[in-house]
Amino acid sequence: MLHAEGPLLSIDVGDRTAERVEIDELLARTVGGRALATALAHERIPFDADPFGPENRAYLSTGPLQQSQMSFTGRMNMTGLSPLTGGLASTNAGGYLSRNFAGAGISVCEFVGESEELLAIHVTDDGVEFEDVPELAGATVPEASDHVEETRGLGPEHCIAIGPAGENLVRFASVMTFDSRAFGRGGLGAVLGSKNVKVVTFEGDAHPEIEIPDVQAEIHREAAESDDRMKRQGTTGGTEFINDNFSLPTRYFEDYEFEDAAAIGGDAVEEKKYKKGACSACAYACKLPTRDEETGLETEGPEFETVYSFGSLQGVGDVVDVMKGNELCDTLGMDTISAGVTVAAYLASEDEFGNAELAHEITEKIARREGIGDDLAEGVARVHDRLGVEDYTVKGMEFAAHDGRVLHGQGLSYAVANRGADHMYAGMLSLEYSGELDPEGTLGKAETLVEEENYAAFRDSGVVCAFGGDYVTDERLETLFDADYEELMAVGARTVELERHFNNRRGLDATDDELPYELPDIDAAIAEYYEARGWNDDGTVPDGAAESAAPSAD
Repeated sequence: MLHAEGPLLSIDVGDRTAERVEIDELLARTVGGRALATALAHERIPFDADPFGPENRAYLSTGPLQQSQMSFTGRMNMTGLSPLTGGLASTNAGGYLSRNFAGAGISVCEFVGESEELLAIHVTDDGVEFEDVPELAGATVPEASDHVEETRGLGPEHCIAIGPAGENLVRFASVMTFDSRAFGRGGLGAVLGSKNVKVVTFEGDAHPEIEIPDVQAEIHREAAESDDRMKRQGTTGGTEFINDNFSLPTRYFEDYEFEDAAAIGGDAVEEKKYKKGACSACAYACKLPTRDEETGLETEGPEFETVYSFGSLQGVGDVVDVMKGNELCDTLGMDTISAGVTVAAYLASEDEFGNAELAHEITEKIARREGIGDDLAEGVARVHDRLGVEDYTVKGMEFAAHDGRVLHGQGLSYAVANRGADHMYAGMLSLEYSGELDPEGTLGKAETLVEEENYAAFRDSGVVCAFGGDYVTDERLETLFDADYEELMAVGARTVELERHFNNRRGLDATDDELPYELPDIDAAIAEYYEARGWNDDGTVPDGAAESAAPSAD
């Protein structure tokens, strides 16, 4: 089976030491990316670790396809113990980092310990250098990138960085790369913040030699020739369809549709797009560099999730206001979904829906933990009682846009996902939007959900962009990875099981697989899911199962 090549680089930021550890056997079983990082986290993070403690570890990992020049491969994975959910969380981001990361001659980088001083870390194929950067305290993500460019001549495509939100341990802080691409969900920016790591750079010429089948040329050509609306409007292209036919959660989930959806949807965003945007080596170019000529505001996005979180959910119907929320989150280093939902909860408590100026003010206060922002930085699950609003989270993670109240299979997915209420954990929403799967009802969907979770976990291990599914087909996956599809899905299944086992050891079980709203037969559907996974009735992994799924790094 095709897999990533290169050692684990373990960086102890407290001792300021770095060690390269050979993990060939582990790579052969996990492929790379999320599967690799999850196996390492399961083995090396204590089950009782404090997410903000020095014993927590954050893993940045790549897959074998990042050694290709194929479209849909300009991404990387990040994994750690989430301060938002209290369980393992993996997230991935696009941009231009992956090839520079691989050039350092590694497959995965681990950060452990805690520095007394704010640090920049510089990783090359020759070694690791530690730099005290007290002058970057409170700096925005672009300011951190500017420092690296001025002092080392490296652009933001070489960097991961955190903003003030990460330094201030906002529980949904992002790790940013290329200034505007986010390792967004789960708060891993706060994990780096707890370790006092402000920015990390990667460069080198030690790219591993990985032989990848020629099918990559076909995929790249088809991506270039495609005329998908996604290439013009990103994920915002479906905004009005979803609003009119399903649900676009509005005014902190009070309403199911937004009267101003057209003003913040795909056409409105496309009008603000002023050039093409892409990820490394990708001809699909679905990113959204946008600019408002009147105000001079420039950002990348918003994508659909931000149209929801800073638009309809806040009752804000001006695309420029949504762009502003998007830019604030990128600059300050926060997940736009959790930040936008949390701000919407605050607006609900103050009866201030539609007040974009207040929303932006509160967003900045959250990142800097000023005033009410200090409470809101904890996330909805920890602050909803004080605000007097419903707790619209699962396992502490705020909901993505795709409404499980009308997409019942997606609702089931939110309930059982190890990561919480995140739309990328499984692809049920696509099946239900398209009509391939009836959106009504939860029973009989567990087997499909398992398949979708396994596929997503493998995709994040490859690493392959979620938007490449029409081009990187199942048959092409088999060719690219030199393995039967069932073998690839087994990698995904082991990854999901290791995540669940880790979370079980931290006390999470069936009582955490809950939704804040009722769905038909949801308890029976969750029981079907456990049975399909071969797990216990209480949502735990049977004794011995996780051990067989956990290859050692030794």
